[in-house]
Amino acid sequence: MRLRTIAAILALGISPAAFAQAPAAAPTSNIPKPCTNCHQPKADELFANFEDVAFKSQSLQLKVDARTEIVKFDPKALPVVEAGDAKPTEALYDIRKGHESKITFVEKDGVKTATKIWFKGPIKIAPEKLVKYDEVAALVAKGPEAGNYVLVDSRPLPRVQEGTIPTSINLPFTTKGFDALAAEKLPSDKSKAIIFFCQGITCMLSPNSQRRAEAMGYTNAKVYREGWPEWTQKNVGILAGQHLQEAWIGKDIPHVLIDARPAAESGAGFIKGAVAIAPSQVKAALKTFPDKKLKAPIMVYDADNGKAAMDVASAITRAGYPNVTVIPGGFNVWKAAGLPVATGRPAAKVAYAPKPRQGDIGVEAFRKLALGTPADTLILDVRNQDEANAGMIKGAKLIPDEDLLARIAELPKDKRIVAHCSTGVRAEMAYHKLKEKGFNVAFVKADIEIDKAGKLKIAAN
Repeated sequence: MRLRTIAAILALGISPAAFAQAPAAAPTSNIPKPCTNCHQPKADELFANFEDVAFKSQSLQLKVDARTEIVKFDPKALPVVEAGDAKPTEALYDIRKGHESKITFVEKDGVKTATKIWFKGPIKIAPEKLVKYDEVAALVAKGPEAGNYVLVDSRPLPRVQEGTIPTSINLPFTTKGFDALAAEKLPSDKSKAIIFFCQGITCMLSPNSQRRAEAMGYTNAKVYREGWPEWTQKNVGILAGQHLQEAWIGKDIPHVLIDARPAAESGAGFIKGAVAIAPSQVKAALKTFPDKKLKAPIMVYDADNGKAAMDVASAITRAGYPNVTVIPGGFNVWKAAGLPVATGRPAAKVAYAPKPRQGDIGVEAFRKLALGTPADTLILDVRNQDEANAGMIKGAKLIPDEDLLARIAELPKDKRIVAHCSTGVRAEMAYHKLKEKGFNVAFVKADIEIDKAGKLKIAAN
């Protein structure tokens, strides 16, 4: 990417003020807030992101914003529809984590049971309204002036704080106030090329933005439907310094931060948590990087103009790592903005440990509990009886996950309860059920085998 593109990035509003937030969605318990831009659930509907399925306990785990929902289902009767096509119930095993879903349900005694589940397919857009990755990449390489385009990120601010496509401006789609905000942000020339993108092929934000722009009189508005998920697999994104501070460092969210400046410069001050890797050191440093399947967020900065940062970030992306961004303006803009500066020396080696899921105590802590469970702790085995017949941890109590709510009176309120199953799926579901009932509870996400003697074989998954 040319240096003038980096300058264009800054000129196009990567400062915090440029990322306008959408008006807050009306509070609702049955739909994630971003989805309220396009949908409103009925009383018997639940819009959620799919998390996991446990056929043995006939349970679905779903996310509505930060809240976890556990919904029962009948494997022999639940209709499953994906992209408009009927699927066998076993297709739930193959649904990706985070996939948008809609469920109709009946509720009895506080327990929801799904009567049908739909999964979104690719949004249908007329071919002439679509642009592909290669076209967007070619424009970004030229920059908005030479390319004569405006690239628009239609996602809300929290998504933009994860990274965005270089040269883009943020115009979040919302059903209220979009036209007024668009009138401020979009060009007065209504024949100019405008490309909207959002969170991938099932996301409605950019198609809705494109339609609204056409209704406002724009004649060359199109959609990069694959959007940010595809871009970050193939290319380097950008992340505003203020967003790095507010959404990552300030919230202590695990990430990899790389200082690509010469050692003499980084020794005079750097961004907290950075590891020093110059462009010439990338190849060797990659051997110490976290496993690619962890999808660690990786941010890179240099002094100012972005060349060293872009060289490092591009090399990491070519090595197959997604989620790589550069900080426009680098350390100079960071310091000028009055953001925190660390002293001493940056780290010399990459270290990344993703945060465990809420309630997960980790493999080693559970192994210790299994070897010697304290008197104030109960290990809860939520596997089925036939699984437990092969062996149980000494002192553990067996209550299959599907029976948990009916037998909840058997559990002590004065002890810490740690749930396990064979993979962690049902254990996590049990955790959420018990947490909602006020128990002091945790679980372990791991592959577990137990022999007749109670000997434990456990591995992270």
